[in-house]
Amino acid sequence: MRIGILGTGGMADALGAQWRRSGHEVLFGGRDLGRAEVLARRWDGAWGTLHQAADFGTDAVLMALPWRAAIEVARQLPLTGRVLIDCTNPVGEGFRLLTAGVPSAAVQLATAAGPGAHVVKAFNLCHEDVWRLTPPVFDGRPLGVPLSGDNEEALAVVRQLVRDVGCEPFAAGELEQGAALLEATAALLIRLWVGEGVDAQSIAPPGELAGPRAPAAALTPSS
Repeated sequence: MRIGILGTGGMADALGAQWRRSGHEVLFGGRDLGRAEVLARRWDGAWGTLHQAADFGTDAVLMALPWRAAIEVARQLPLTGRVLIDCTNPVGEGFRLLTAGVPSAAVQLATAAGPGAHVVKAFNLCHEDVWRLTPPVFDGRPLGVPLSGDNEEALAVVRQLVRDVGCEPFAAGELEQGAALLEATAALLIRLWVGEGVDAQSIAPPGELAGPRAPAAALTPSS
């Protein structure tokens, strides 16, 4: 695949490295071309401006900027027809969810990018260091990555990119509700891990005790 990465921070570095190892073409884009070049040379990719990265990513574009900057940038880029992966988290001081009472960051990003872009919320629940693991497997179990989106073709692309990182994709519903749940979950997990210093995994029971399960077909979003 041809993947454009918007941003030059830790998430851009970690996921870009994984996708390069999987054989995908990657262009790192940033306002600071020097930082984009450093990442590209580190992982044998290409580099350019944010506009060039959006143009390059004919198969997928990763939005790896802070969420408010991401929304502003999305208004300025050619994202029509693009699969736009949103890994941002609108979490502020005191581990507050900054989008409480308003649409999720992913929905705001979709509005900014325009109706021709297909936003998929993914990769937002873990710190960048998790995505550097090759692969992210814990106690013999691959990490699960929830995905939220409205377009089945876009979801299929992101499911493959999740598998290429060594993880398992899970359906988290359509964008309006699913992304809000994922962003709220991220805020909670960050509060527990960082703010309280506790093992957030301990809040979930084993799967066999989690209650009745819906049929798989009921969890599949419409295209």
